[in-house]
Amino acid sequence: MKLKFKLSLFNILTKVAFTGIFLALMPFIIERINLTQADNDLIKKREQVISQIAEIGIEPFITSDSSEAFGSYNILKEEFISLERADLDQDWNFIEMTSRLIEGEEIEFRVLNYSFRVDGQMYLLEVGKSLDSIEHTARNIRKVMLLFLVFIIVVTFTTDFNYTRHLLRPLDKIIRKLKLISEPSAFDRTPVRTTTSDFLQLDNALRDMMDHIEKLFRKEKDITVNISHELLTPVSVLRSKLENLLLKENLDPDVSRKVEESLKTLFRLQSLVNSLLLIARIESHQYLREESFSIKEVLQEIISEISPVALDAEIGLMDEITTDHIFDKANRPLIFSMFYNVINNAVRYSSSVSPIVIRSEYHKNRYTVTVSDSGIGLSQDQIKTLFSRFKMRNENNGKGTGIGLAIAKSIADFHHIFINVESKPGSGTKFYFIFP
Repeated sequence: MKLKFKLSLFNILTKVAFTGIFLALMPFIIERINLTQADNDLIKKREQVISQIAEIGIEPFITSDSSEAFGSYNILKEEFISLERADLDQDWNFIEMTSRLIEGEEIEFRVLNYSFRVDGQMYLLEVGKSLDSIEHTARNIRKVMLLFLVFIIVVTFTTDFNYTRHLLRPLDKIIRKLKLISEPSAFDRTPVRTTTSDFLQLDNALRDMMDHIEKLFRKEKDITVNISHELLTPVSVLRSKLENLLLKENLDPDVSRKVEESLKTLFRLQSLVNSLLLIARIESHQYLREESFSIKEVLQEIISEISPVALDAEIGLMDEITTDHIFDKANRPLIFSMFYNVINNAVRYSSSVSPIVIRSEYHKNRYTVTVSDSGIGLSQDQIKTLFSRFKMRNENNGKGTGIGLAIAKSIADFHHIFINVESKPGSGTKFYFIFP
């Protein structure tokens, strides 16, 4: 998972955890807030009533020749105010939950009880608010708080994600620079613009590392080319002398046999040198890629050329090349060599029980060529070093030099062709060539 998604995921998880805690505490918080607000409203109404009594007197509410109590209820029975004479031993000033019978209906109220004296007479003032109206207010508060909470989560997550993406944009650029390089010389050395010192240090370290690797690669290529060139001259001289020696008359048969063996060894050495030169030239991009050609024609040409060898070994070659692909901006001889090395290896390491199958198809809009054999197969350790130089598929059978697949891999990389290998010991090997 990418770093920016990890950071965003951490942010959202922390917010979810915070939200869970908040939701668990929200009923208690809302209840306390709502009751406090309801009590403040009761106290405010009490003060308003006391203020009116102080201004106009108690008579408009309670007179000696009328009822000894005053009551006022709103039409929805949500609030009431009650004033009556009372004979109390002590002053009252508290809030309680109680039920009242109003017009035959029993309703739960939160009631403020407050006693006061006017002209020596004790009066009891009750200001009540129904619990239904208080709960209705609580529901409204709950809805507002939930909507606000969702809004805050969405806004903070969006801002966090965008800020994280903006903050890590230099890292994305560095990753893209690394993905796009086929070799150190192709690395984009343009400094990444960022105010984050860590990314600046990383970018500088990568540029220095690529410079160092490029120098090492260049030295390796130079050494390979120089050694190969230096070897070709003495090999050619030795080969010429041995061939001249074979032309002599009355040459001892035993000597002639040894000379022929030496020539075979020199020929093998010369092939190795030429292969190393080929790899060095491919890796240094000395070949042109200016041709357009049919992959199907190349494969069928290889099959035609290898068929006699396969026939002698009693190995069948099955042509299942049903789709074609015109490969643009490529080098035909190199592509021919890439497929030839793999198919030739398959012939050399296969048994006569099952044929070698060469198939082509389009998979996920990418042209793919597969070469399957029923040979000795490969272990996972062998697959890891399969394309390394001088690593043979079976080090104990004396076949090959281990350079052919290294050449195939160099050619594939040169043309941006992806090679994948599937194999198990005793179950054969399958090569995938996935074209760009």
